[in-house]
Amino acid sequence: MTFSTLGLSDKVLAAVTAAGYTTPTPIQEQAIPIVLEMRDVCGIAQTGTGKTASFVLPMLTRLEQGRARARMPRTLILEPTRELAAQVEEKFNEYGVNHKLNVALLIGGVSFDDQLKKLDRGTDVLIATPGRLLDLFGRGRLLMSGVEILVIDEADRMLDMGFIPDIEKICKMIPPGRQTLMFSATMPPEIQRLADLFLRNPVRIEAAKPASVVKTVTQRLIASGREPGDKRDVLRGLIRSAEDLKNAIIFCNRKRDVQTVFRSLEKHGFSVGALHGDMDQRARTAMLEGFRGNKLTLLVASDVAARGLDIPDVSHVYNYDVPVHAEDYVHRIGRTGRAGRSGLAITLVTDLDLKHLAAIERLTGDQIEWLGEHVSKLPHDDRPRPAREEGRDSRGGGRGGDRRRGSGAGGAPRGGREEAPAERPTRSEAPRGERTARPDAVRSVRPTRLETETPRVAAPEREARPEREARSERPEREARPEREPRGERPAQAGRGEREGRGERAVRSERPQRNERPAQPERAKTPRMGDEAAPVRAGDRSPGRDRREEAGDEGPISGHGDHLPAFLLRPVRTTRSTD
Repeated sequence: MTFSTLGLSDKVLAAVTAAGYTTPTPIQEQAIPIVLEMRDVCGIAQTGTGKTASFVLPMLTRLEQGRARARMPRTLILEPTRELAAQVEEKFNEYGVNHKLNVALLIGGVSFDDQLKKLDRGTDVLIATPGRLLDLFGRGRLLMSGVEILVIDEADRMLDMGFIPDIEKICKMIPPGRQTLMFSATMPPEIQRLADLFLRNPVRIEAAKPASVVKTVTQRLIASGREPGDKRDVLRGLIRSAEDLKNAIIFCNRKRDVQTVFRSLEKHGFSVGALHGDMDQRARTAMLEGFRGNKLTLLVASDVAARGLDIPDVSHVYNYDVPVHAEDYVHRIGRTGRAGRSGLAITLVTDLDLKHLAAIERLTGDQIEWLGEHVSKLPHDDRPRPAREEGRDSRGGGRGGDRRRGSGAGGAPRGGREEAPAERPTRSEAPRGERTARPDAVRSVRPTRLETETPRVAAPEREARPEREARSERPEREARPEREPRGERPAQAGRGEREGRGERAVRSERPQRNERPAQPERAKTPRMGDEAAPVRAGDRSPGRDRREEAGDEGPISGHGDHLPAFLLRPVRTTRSTD
């Protein structure tokens, strides 16, 4: 079967022929006719099988009719990583060379301005990561009502990265009459639930077993110690002794291991780069371009890049760490042996990795051969010391933790440490004897200090304290009545003045103040809105003006110039009754 029999347009066929392809892959042969029929597809295919072209080619054929409007893309393709999104854009540019389509890429680490300009002009194909897409949609810069085709690529990787809730939100924003295409390397229950929820009578396509390994890849295992230094030595030895090594990708489980291995190889003179999720888009793009352009021979990467690299000619793959998930092993070694080329994948295995290795062999159905002896047959000198590992894991700390577990380790190299536990009872008895002897020695020294330190006769000096009793002449202080003139300093005239103030209290004729004509002037103050709040020009207490200016409408506390009448009346009546 050829591409011409799949129902593609002449423009697409010309672009495919110019790219050098004549025969479709199994996934392309099954998916392209169904996509052209506008039916939903649930495809299961591993990486390197031509899965991207299986939806790019029919989409180009369908997009030849119609035109996009501003901020309303016609098709939407969701990718889990920036690298995958960029690769899909490259495929559209390659196969759509004869089309005049606007393709926009929405990924993190890139300025909003360029992306918004493309959206404002009208976008036929929008390729995006879920996070950036929801960000623009939340800002009101994107409308999803015109989407005709939705593609969810690498759905299982979306699940691993926690994008499934975002995918559900996006699917609800798109019209229900759309066509949905979902592709995944595996089909876990969560992905099956998503397919049942958003796909309408999908056609299930399986190009190959999800966990199958391409036959062009040769797999090997090599034993290594647990220590990071041992693994780096083994890795450098493999690279130096490799035959026909054109370029290689080294996979690590953790980002910090990516940096460690990268620095180690760079220090030993290798042409190496690093790629992990914490790098910004510019650095990641520069590393990928350098590796694609053969400027870098080695590339140390994390699992984020396992499905994000589209480099057709990778000769070697090294697994510095055995992947925790068996599926990741298939995707890692799938970077080599592509397009019919041969490749070599070597995995470094420690005695702690045997459990994960067994899961990989069960998933792939292959018994992987060892380069050299099995890890269980390593000499004891080359194997890691369990006492040191357990001492690090237990936070009991240091040498004590190693010695406690030294007898149970069964390792011969640390004989001195094995004898240490037997000596503990004797050592515990020895310090007890010393503890009894130490207080005797200290007691013998203390009397000598008392004899030598004769000037410390401070006790008789304390007996001289009775001299303070002479200070008992304190009755002399009885002469203090001289302070009586101090009471005369106020001359009690102040008290008299206070009595004069009492005369103010005598001015019980305050109700006459209510009769004063000045009170109606209080209505002139628009501030308070109350007739009882006048602007007192001649008042002898200006502080009250400040209170009124501040908006204090309450009564003034104290027996001052003003006292509310409702307080005066009850007080007088009660006193009169008493």
